[in-house]
Amino acid sequence: MRLKEFAKTGRKVSEIGMGTYYDPFWIMTAFAGWRRGGAAKINAINMGLGSGITLVDTAEVYRSEPLVAKAMAGRKRDEIFLATKVWPNHLHRDALVKAFDHSLGRLQTSYIDLYQVHWPNPRVPIRETMAAMEELVGQGKLRHVGVSNFNLRQLQEAQSALPKSELSSVQLDYSLINRSVEREILPYCDREKVALLAYYPLGHGKLPSDHRLEPLSSSRGKTKAQAALQWLAGKPGVFPIPRASTANHVRENAQASDWDLSDQERGQLDLQFP
Repeated sequence: MRLKEFAKTGRKVSEIGMGTYYDPFWIMTAFAGWRRGGAAKINAINMGLGSGITLVDTAEVYRSEPLVAKAMAGRKRDEIFLATKVWPNHLHRDALVKAFDHSLGRLQTSYIDLYQVHWPNPRVPIRETMAAMEELVGQGKLRHVGVSNFNLRQLQEAQSALPKSELSSVQLDYSLINRSVEREILPYCDREKVALLAYYPLGHGKLPSDHRLEPLSSSRGKTKAQAALQWLAGKPGVFPIPRASTANHVRENAQASDWDLSDQERGQLDLQFP
C-alpha cells in the first residue's frame, strides 16, 4: 500500500482508506444495541489493516466506533490514522468535549488523529467549535482538525477560526460521477494543502459496473472499482475512503494502490466522465 503525506501534518498515511458508514437502517438498529453483521464488518476492517490501509474513518452517528476499536485491538496504535466525526448538534464547546470523550471511550484509545465536524450548524458559531477543537489539541487528546460537508465559504471560515492550528482536511462526496468539488474546493485544497477525504468514491456502488471503465480495467488487469479508486488516489491530497463492508471488497480496494494511471488514461477518463 502506497503512503502519501496527509495535508501539513507531516504524517504519511495510506493513499486509500476505509470508511465505516453502512446504511441508515444499520445505524437505527445499532442505536438499539443490535449491530447486525458486526463480526463480518470487523473482519473487513481487519482485512484492510492487514493489507496496509492505515486511514480509518468513522463517526459517532455511524455507531461503528466499537467495531473499529475491536479491529484495532492488539495493533500498534501509532501505525493507524484514526478519524472520527462529531454530529452537528454537539458543536457547542461543552457538548463537543463530551462527545469527543465518548468517542475516545468507544474507540478505546487515548487520542484521535483527526476529529471532524460532520456537518456545519449555522446555529453554532464556528469560532466556538474550533476553539473547543484547539483546546483538545492543546490537551494532547487530538492531533488534527477537519470538517465534512462544508462548502468553500464554510471551509474558509473554519480555517480562519483556528489561530493556533491548521485545518487539515475536508470530507466530501467525490468520484468519477460526482466531480463538483473540482470547481472550487479542490483547487482551494491544493493551494492550502488541505487533504480531501473522498466518500462515495465508487459513486454509491455504480462505478464497479459502469461499462465506460471496461476498456481500461481489462487492459490493465484491474477491476472497474480499482480503476475508479486509483483515479482518485493518484491525485495529490485526495484520499478515497470506500466502505469497509466485506473482507473481499476491502481486499479489492486495497489492491487499487501501488499502480498508476498514465496521463493518457486519466485524460480519457476525464472525457468519459465529464
